[in-house]
Amino acid sequence: MQIGILYGISLGTGDPELITVKGLRLLQKASVVAFPAGLGGKPGIAEQIASPWLDANQQKLALHFPYVQDEAVLQQAWQEAAKRVWLHLKLGHDVAFVCEGDISFYSTFTYLAQTLVALHPEAVIERVPGVCSPMAAAAEVGMPLTVRSDRLVVLPALYTVQELEAILEWADVVVLMKVSSVYDRVWQVLQQRDLLDRSWVVERATFPDRVIYIDLRDRPSLKLSYFSLLVISVKQSLRSQ
Repeated sequence: MQIGILYGISLGTGDPELITVKGLRLLQKASVVAFPAGLGGKPGIAEQIASPWLDANQQKLALHFPYVQDEAVLQQAWQEAAKRVWLHLKLGHDVAFVCEGDISFYSTFTYLAQTLVALHPEAVIERVPGVCSPMAAAAEVGMPLTVRSDRLVVLPALYTVQELEAILEWADVVVLMKVSSVYDRVWQVLQQRDLLDRSWVVERATFPDRVIYIDLRDRPSLKLSYFSLLVISVKQSLRSQ
């Protein structure tokens, strides 16, 4: 029996229509649709985004990925998820794993795919790219993310202010992911460098309840959700482009 294919399908950042034509085709033909399980028994974000495109006959497979830093706990979760996916693949069923954003951009799919191949080298995996949050945020505010030879830096998380200050010395555009927990400290750095009017925050880009903050000079403190990012135009104002 021929084994099924594991498809990593990018859904985009929130708007269900951001899925690609190819991604939609593969999603709808898959026997099984897998996604990270939500918290507290509620549907996860990827499941919510994909739901308008799913058929009642498709089997849903919620995989548990704990939000912890413990490597041993994470490895165990990836192994368990890979084993559950393999149960379907070895029967010849295609599995579409969906995730928000792009499947190669800080995505859980990477760990699932790597673990699956380590356990079963014969596994067949295909990846479908999509819209990731920095690009979605730029589209939301109607500004280019980069122009010409701009040097772009994306930080998945900021742990020290010194890290940001060093990058601001040479980068042209900086995107800070997961900025909610460090926003106050980042704001002070931007104030010192006179960059507040060249920075903006997008919260839950492309979701119906998205919030956009342009020009941060009067916003030293913001209560932001986890899905918030901050874009800094360091060397030039992108709004002039």
